[in-house]
Amino acid sequence: MPVISVPYAFNEEELYVDLRSIFGHSLYLKCEGFNFAGSIKLKAATEMVETAERDGVLTPKSILVESSSGNLGVALSMIAASKGYRFLCVTDARGNLSTRLMMEALGSQVHVIADQEADGGFLGARIEYIRALCASDDRYVWLSQYTNPSNWKAHYRTTAPEIARQFPRLDVLFVGAGTTGTLMGCARYFREWHRPVRIVAVDSVGSVSFGGPPGRRMIPGLGMSMRPPLLDESYVNEVIRVEEADTIRTCHRLARRGFLLGGSTGTVVSGASDWLARHEARELTAVAIGPDLGERYLDTIYHTNWLEDIYGEDVLNSREVHAGSWDSDAPVARWRRRLDLQTGDLNGDQHHQLQDRKT
Repeated sequence: MPVISVPYAFNEEELYVDLRSIFGHSLYLKCEGFNFAGSIKLKAATEMVETAERDGVLTPKSILVESSSGNLGVALSMIAASKGYRFLCVTDARGNLSTRLMMEALGSQVHVIADQEADGGFLGARIEYIRALCASDDRYVWLSQYTNPSNWKAHYRTTAPEIARQFPRLDVLFVGAGTTGTLMGCARYFREWHRPVRIVAVDSVGSVSFGGPPGRRMIPGLGMSMRPPLLDESYVNEVIRVEEADTIRTCHRLARRGFLLGGSTGTVVSGASDWLARHEARELTAVAIGPDLGERYLDTIYHTNWLEDIYGEDVLNSREVHAGSWDSDAPVARWRRRLDLQTGDLNGDQHHQLQDRKT
């Protein structure tokens, strides 16, 4: 029985889900959300904070500040509360409301950026705000997850060895690409391993991490509006780009089998399943890293009105979503819409949009 005194001391490292019965391919999903921060970002947050403390960058008078679309912000909020630091998270309007409320419940401040930079999107605007803040007051300490080597070192030290212990015959590893900390840490570790492992990066369509034109991305987590400074493509064997509609369908397909997982996890699983189907890889040992759980996406990915407003009414009308589950989504969706209108369980924008449709 684990007994802890600080919240970041607990993290379930050995939980895997065999997805063969759901997707028809041998794929093991490493579930990284079972800790008090709810995501894999706890590892990077802990490593960055403790490195800054050892280097003397963080002092009792310091104010932590970081740019985050959500999960890292929650992890830093939890660590800051435990260690007695003040923390300011700079995010943008795409972030989940539940994530912001969670950070505030942990005692952190949250600043929401409303306008995008011309070239760097919301991320560029968030970074510029932090730079100006740090220039104005030397108490602010920016850990900079985008450039901090402790980000990838956390996964070189923990995530990759955890997978290696459980799967000594690993053939292919699917890793989502955001800041690329997880990707680079795992890729560097397995480059040095006793057998070759194919590293497949999973990115979102509209992200410019690996080149290509920028596009609209509404699901926070994976993808970047600039090239990740930590990325070294020489360690990556292949890149898969996943449409957000496919992310949503995969999340709902998993939920219909009892696994409520997050948007980043849905993207990785969608990309991995597609890759395995194209390669007919029945004999390969394949692992995908699932960064987060689904509770923080209840008002977005798992909310019918949000989905229909952004992606259209047909986003969930797919055989893939209903594979292996009872065919009842349409009446349930109608019931949920009626319930939302009766209870007012909508944010302001969604309510006004629905009222406009009715009139």
